[in-house]
Amino acid sequence: MHIAFLNPQGNFDPNDSYWTEHPDFGGQLVYVKEIAIAMAALGHQVDIITRKIVDTQWPEFAGTLDSYPGVKGVRIVRIACGPEFFLPKEELWPLLGSQWVPNLIEFYQQEGTLPDAVTTHYGDGGLAGAFFAQETGIPYTFTGHSLGAQKMDKLHAAPDNLETLDRRYHFARRIFAERISMNYASRVITSTQQERMEQYGHKAYHGAIDPADETRFAVTPPGVNRVVFSPESNETDELINARLAEVLQRDIEPARHTLPIVLASSRLDAKKNHIGLVRAFAESEELQAKANLAIAMRGLDDPLRRYASLSKEERALMDEIVAIIKKHALWGKVTSFPLNSQAELAAAYRVLAGRRSVFALTALYEPFGLAPLEAMSCGLPAVVTKSGGPSESMIEGGRKFGVLVDPSDPADIARGLLRAVESPESWEKLHQAGIERVISKYTWERTAEGYLKVIKAIVEEGRRAGEIEIPPYFRDPAPVKYEIPVDALASIYF
Repeated sequence: MHIAFLNPQGNFDPNDSYWTEHPDFGGQLVYVKEIAIAMAALGHQVDIITRKIVDTQWPEFAGTLDSYPGVKGVRIVRIACGPEFFLPKEELWPLLGSQWVPNLIEFYQQEGTLPDAVTTHYGDGGLAGAFFAQETGIPYTFTGHSLGAQKMDKLHAAPDNLETLDRRYHFARRIFAERISMNYASRVITSTQQERMEQYGHKAYHGAIDPADETRFAVTPPGVNRVVFSPESNETDELINARLAEVLQRDIEPARHTLPIVLASSRLDAKKNHIGLVRAFAESEELQAKANLAIAMRGLDDPLRRYASLSKEERALMDEIVAIIKKHALWGKVTSFPLNSQAELAAAYRVLAGRRSVFALTALYEPFGLAPLEAMSCGLPAVVTKSGGPSESMIEGGRKFGVLVDPSDPADIARGLLRAVESPESWEKLHQAGIERVISKYTWERTAEGYLKVIKAIVEEGRRAGEIEIPPYFRDPAPVKYEIPVDALASIYF
């Protein structure tokens, strides 16, 4: 089949330029690239469709066609719309229906072909998919990745601040576009059942889609890049082994150098609950007797002692972590060090697996939880929050592939960690189960197969009955006509 991925928000190039360095170049780009490559490996032709930029500050995105070295069957197609220079995602909304999709259709007409199906990503991709389906009849799937209503919840949207938030984030545009995206999608694809029920069940989407409708949803989890996150050692392992030996010498009492390590490697954010993990370690003498605690951070050589370069919020978290360490006399039992790339992260997982160590992610809520699966893929068992996606990925049919803990209860976190490191037998059981789980269900090949199953079904079904109706404010790029009244947003959100 010929499949198009509509992803106007971020940009793609052979070097993955600006990924993680700009808010428009987030995790969904990794997701799209990996599935596209996996689909191509299964014999399909895939186009990743994004926006063309002719801008000296963004030279990577000027060509119409591009590709990934050594990858057959995937091409990057850049379609112009609006001014040539870079635009943030919030400014692309009014250009999608008036320019981007018409230009995309013209591109395919000039080639004399159209894709068999379309898969769309984020709200702007979904809106573009609806326009494309309206003009061509080609069905599409919608993967929201993150939805605007949940971001409004996190920002504590209220009637008295809604107008201010809308000016900054254009929530009215986004949520009405998401409603169109999910309403006309032949299938909505989510990573977990919980995401389906909670995110799409939000009041803001009532009337657009029913999360209980089995005919409208497919749960297809993302995968692990097992080329990077492999149990097989490489040259980076030597670098990480040397770094680990250095920080153990610097920070850990000599008699404790051979103990397993509890590793926290998520970004420093209150939601990730480093505080809960450190408290669990501090309040459990049994855990302290069996393991050391390590916090890894990008770009800092000694994060627990030298963190002045962090943001105000991050410094506040580190201050609290250090206060707990001092109060409970944990110096000599804790360490911190940098892991500056995916390759270094994977190497650390392998090196620590050799020490019968454990990965810890005790987040207050984790939508999916790819990081624990990456650790497990390298052979490092995972102790993970039970709040969110890990409750589905770590247990199935009564069998446990990791250890789930209550992130609000330090005692339960400590019990979970002890379960992993209490004996070589318990560690080995989790080690084997984790690798098996990833290989059987959480690879990008499995994700691609899930998408292809859905795409085959919607192609056979054809276009959904009824015409696609898109309001005029998504068709006219004139700002005055395009703006959606905040009152309209309030009426569906509150």
